[in-house]
Order: sequence, then C-alpha cells, then structure tokens
Amino acid sequence: MTQAPRSQFLSLHLLETLVAVLPVRDENGSPKSLVYGGVERHMISSQARRRAERVHARNRANAGIGALAGRSTGLRTREWALITARSLEQAHGWDREEAITTARAVIEATGLKFGDRAKKTVANLTKVLLFAPADTGDRIAAYVQENAQELRVWRDDYLAAQEKAAAGKGGGRRGARKGSARAGDGGDVEPDGTVDTAEGAGPAETTLPPLAKRHRDAVLLAIAPRDAIDIALYGRFLAEIADSPNVDGAVQSSHAFTVQEAEQVDDFYAAADDAKLHRKRNALDFLDSADDSGAGMTGYQSLITGTFYRHAVLDRTQLRTNLRIAGMTEAEAEDAALAAEKEFVNAFVEAFPEAKKNSTASTGSLPALVLAFEGERPYNYAAAFQLPVDENPLDKGGEGPAGPAAVRRLLTHHAFVSERRPDLTDARVLTYDPQIDAVLRDASREAGASVVAVKKIEELTR
Repeated sequence: MTQAPRSQFLSLHLLETLVAVLPVRDENGSPKSLVYGGVERHMISSQARRRAERVHARNRANAGIGALAGRSTGLRTREWALITARSLEQAHGWDREEAITTARAVIEATGLKFGDRAKKTVANLTKVLLFAPADTGDRIAAYVQENAQELRVWRDDYLAAQEKAAAGKGGGRRGARKGSARAGDGGDVEPDGTVDTAEGAGPAETTLPPLAKRHRDAVLLAIAPRDAIDIALYGRFLAEIADSPNVDGAVQSSHAFTVQEAEQVDDFYAAADDAKLHRKRNALDFLDSADDSGAGMTGYQSLITGTFYRHAVLDRTQLRTNLRIAGMTEAEAEDAALAAEKEFVNAFVEAFPEAKKNSTASTGSLPALVLAFEGERPYNYAAAFQLPVDENPLDKGGEGPAGPAAVRRLLTHHAFVSERRPDLTDARVLTYDPQIDAVLRDASREAGASVVAVKKIEELTR
C-alpha cells in the first residue's frame, strides 16, 4: 500500500514532571515564571531548551551516533578569531601572536566588530555570537595560508592605518575626553573600511585598506551556513554583515510552563570547611578544638517542582529549502532532512538544560508523555492548561496528581481538535512511566483519540 504524503508540519507535545530542580534562572538567580490562567507558573525558556537540543544533536553527530553521524554541524561562539589563529598555529606553523593578529584583522575587515583592543579579555572576541559551521576556523586558516604573502602585506597596512587613526584622535580637549572612539579600540570598523569616531575626536572617519573582494568572499563563504544541519534546523541571524546569509529556522519552540500553580522552595544549604573539621578532629588543645563554629559557607537556592508542558514544531518545507539553499541537490536535501528530523525528535525528547545538573540530577528526567502528529499548520495545545490543574484528590473535586491529570487533558484536547481538523494525521504517543501507561490506555478509550502508542523515540515520526 502506498503511504500518504507527509504533511508540512510535525507537531510535538511533551509533559514532564520535575522535582526540586533549577534548569534555568533569571538575572537575579531566581526561577523564571509567567502568569497564565490567572496564576503564576514556573517557566523553562525556549532558548534554554533549544540550546540543549542543539548541543545534544551536535555532540551525537560528532561522536558518530544517531541519524546525523558524520554530518556537518555548527558552532555558536565569539571566538572565531582565536579558533582560526589556533589552526594557523597548529596546522600551518604560524607564530601565535601573528596568527591572532592576522585572524582578527581578516575577520574584522569582513564586517564583524570586535571588542576593545585595550581589554585583553575581549580584544579578540567578536561583539556578537556567530553561529557558523564548526570547520569555519580551519577554512579561514587554510585560505590565509594559501594567500599568506599578500595578506601579510595587507595586514601590516591595515594595522598601521588603525594605529594612525588611534594616534590622530585629537581635536582639542573634546577629542581627548575619555570615551573618544579609536580605530580598532572602541571605534566601529565598517565593511567599507572606514572607522567611525566620536564627535570631536578628530576626522569624522579614517579609511582603512579594504580587504580585497576575493579574500572577503572567501571569508564570507567560510562563515556561511553551508551544509551545517543544525543551522538549517534552528536558523541564525547575523545583522552585522549585510551580505552574509541569514537562515529562517525550521524549528519553532515554545516556552515550557507548569500545568499547575508554581511550587517553589528556598532551600537553605551549609557547606562544611574540610580543613577546619580536620583540625578539630586532630586538636591537641581546647583552642583548636573550639575553632569550629559555623559552616564554611551558607546560602539559599530556589528550587522548583511541577509537571511542565512544552511544545515544538518542525517545518519540513523550510528545512528542505534551507538545505537546498546551502547547495544540496534535491536528493541530498531529502536525505539530510529525513536524518535531521529523526535527530530533532530525539533531541526534543532526550535533551535537557544542564544548569544545576550535579546537585539536582535534573538531566536524568524522562518525559511522562510525548505526543507527535502531522498537520497542514502548527498546533499548540497550551490552551488545554489555561485552567491550572487542581491536584486535590478526585473525591474532593480535584483532578489528582498533575502528571496523570495533564495526560488526560492533553489527549482529550487532541481528540477534540482532531474531530474538527481533518489534516491531523499519524498521532503517536510515547511514555516512560508505567502509571501513565495505564492512564494513557484509559484516557485514549474515554477520549476516543485516534493515537497509536509506541515504545521507541524513532517511532514517533515515520
């Protein structure tokens, strides 16, 4: 029998119960939250989830595991100049300082802005994170090596012009004030080779020797998304270089939130001072013995508990478009897209943010339920939990524990929507909880949901 064509969108819905964890925090170190349905809910941001999934897939691919084994993946970092310099040093025998200086100059002249040269911690870091294929540094280094003679001459002229711009920042007392921009030292180097300086800081702009077009094009090709699968999946945005392609991601992710009202505990902790306790145990006089009052360190940390609902969508059409733009043939894009979908589903189920993982064992959590189905548009079932789950016992008018109650709600919601949206197909569910497995069978019968239970992640999508 011929299989029906697959729909454009794959919708994933997941319920997971977490106890005493803190996978993501706000700027004050407190759990993130939102108000929904008139009550506060704990939240795990989509950014934290997406990064965990992206890194999970990349690490598996690099280790030769999973559907993306051996395929190109990306790296999001500010350290491309340092990575390029390391390749120049180790693979091509360059002096370290010359390698760093050259790598920064070449990448900066392409259009990326760097940190203040006077601050060693950021001098060779780009101001923005750049998501590019993992071999970008090696590619730039190889090109620099091939054109070393010409690029060294250009680099020396470029650095000399920067020094001249910095030295000529005068213009009276206003130009000498703290905060006057200098070329390569707070001034912005534009793609056309000019350096903007502050008002009153001398000339309005200083022209730097431009990087020859063929050299700039080579660097742009190296930092282009190319065939990096995770860039095709999650996308990238680079505003600093207008002629470097951005990618509209094929994955849409929602913030996860608790299906019940937020439950938080401020956990007091005390850390012992090993040396102090050792001294007491081996004390030879009462002064040493008495010198053990108080802990070595004390404090509070906020921990959260709850059943979370989270949701993501894969746009299969966008994924294939991204892969074709990267230069793949239709057949290559189809093969890569199928592999990427398998790994995306695996990462959605398996990956978890690693904050506080050692003190809470949060990364060992497994979802209570995963629901996957296809459709002609994305479907978010957050509305099923607008009314928070009442965890009071059933005989007292409540819904019982949040996990099973959320499963019943989700399946009932899906059955209701499916009756009205004929495009929803191939609904499959996976659970790792034997209690939920029993609830799943009962809820499916009661709701009349046309779902198929599976036992492996790979079976969530055909």
